[in-house]
Amino acid sequence: MDIKCRLKVMLFLQYFIWGCWLITLGAYMNKTLGFSGTEVGLVFSSKGMAAIFAPLIIGIIADKFIPAKYLYMLCHLIGAISLFYAASVTDSQIMFLVMLVNMMVFMPTIALSNSISYITLAKEKLDTVAVFPKIRVFGTVGFIIAMWIISLMKFELSKVQLYMASAASLVLVIYSATLPVVPLAKKPSQSWITSLGLDAFVLFKKPTMAVFFLFAMLLGAVLQITNTFGGTFLRDFGSNPAYQDSLVVQYSAILLSVSQMAEIGFILVIPFFLQRFGIKKVMIISMLAWTLRFGLFAFGDPSPIGFGLLILSMIVYGCAFDFFNISGSIFIEKEVSPTIRSSAQGLYMTIVNGIGAMIGAIVSGKVVDIFTHDGIKDWHTIWLIFAGYSLALAVVFCFTFHYKSNSNAI
Repeated sequence: MDIKCRLKVMLFLQYFIWGCWLITLGAYMNKTLGFSGTEVGLVFSSKGMAAIFAPLIIGIIADKFIPAKYLYMLCHLIGAISLFYAASVTDSQIMFLVMLVNMMVFMPTIALSNSISYITLAKEKLDTVAVFPKIRVFGTVGFIIAMWIISLMKFELSKVQLYMASAASLVLVIYSATLPVVPLAKKPSQSWITSLGLDAFVLFKKPTMAVFFLFAMLLGAVLQITNTFGGTFLRDFGSNPAYQDSLVVQYSAILLSVSQMAEIGFILVIPFFLQRFGIKKVMIISMLAWTLRFGLFAFGDPSPIGFGLLILSMIVYGCAFDFFNISGSIFIEKEVSPTIRSSAQGLYMTIVNGIGAMIGAIVSGKVVDIFTHDGIKDWHTIWLIFAGYSLALAVVFCFTFHYKSNSNAI
C-alpha cells in the first residue's frame, strides 16, 4: 500500500471516530439518559473548552518530549479509554468531565493528523497542495459512513455509539504504529507568544479584522447549535404516532449525513464565489444560509412536503458551513503577513471552534430548556429564534464590515 493510501486510511479512521457520536450523542443524552437541554449543552461545551486549551498543551508536549506520531497514538489511546468509560456514565456532570478529557486529547489529533500527512507527503516529494485535499476527503467519507452505521444499526439512542468510537480509536492506535516515523511536531523558533497565538492579536488593531473575528465567533456558536440538537430535534418527531416509524425518526443520522455530503460539493465552488463576489458577500451568503437552515427546520417534518424541507435544510448546511469556515480561513491566509499567518489561523480556529462553540452549546441548551414545557420541546419556536439570530447577524455584518483588498498584509 503506497503512502497516499495509508494516509487515507488514517484520516478515514480519524473522522470515523467523531462521526460515531458527534451528531447523535445529544439525542442519546436527552432521550435515553434524560439530560436537560442545559446539561446536553454543557457536555457539548467541552469541545469548545478543549479547542481553547488543548492545542497549547499538546503543542508543548510535541515540541519538547514526544514525536508527532507517538503523541498521536497516545492521544487516541486516552480517547479510547475515555469513550469506553463514557458509555457507562449516567450523570451529566461526570459525562461533562469525561467528554472534556476526550476532547482535550481528540481535538489536537486533528492538527497532528494534518501534520503527519504534510510531513510524510513532503518526504515522498509529493505536492501537498495538490495531493492532500484528495486524501483529506476520506476523513469526511469516514464521518459519513460512521453516521450511516450508527443509524442503520439503530444505535442513535444507545451507548453502543460510544463503544464503537472507542473501538475505532484503538484500531487507529494500532494502525498508526505502522506509519512512518516523523520528526517532532515543532517549530524551533516559535515562541510561547506565537504558540498561544498572541502575536496575531495585532490584527484587532484594524477594525475590519476585529469585526471579522467577532462575527466568526458568533457564527461558530451557530454551528454548535445544529451539532448539539439536530439529532434530538429529528428524534422528537417520534412522539407523534403518525411519524414514529418514519425514516426521519428511525434513521435521523443518515438524514443528517446529507449535510456532510453537501459540504463536499460546496467546497469546490468556494474559489469561484470568493473571486466573483468577495469575502463580504460570501460571508453574508453563509449567514443567510444559516437562516434558511434553521427556518427550514422550523417548518420541516416527516410528511412528504416537510421531508423535502428537511432535505433542503441539509443541503443548505453545506453552503452555510463552508462559506464561513473555509472561506474565512482562506481570507485570513491572503490578508495577513506571512510572519503571523500560522498564529492568525490558530486564533481563527480558537475563536470559531473554541469560544464560539462553547457559547453556542451553553446558550442553545438554555434556549431549548426555556421552550420545553411538560417534556415537550417547542422546536418551531426554537428554530425560528436561531433563524432570527442568524438573520440579525447578516444585517449587522452588512453594515459593519467594510473591506477593501489591500496588498499590504497585516
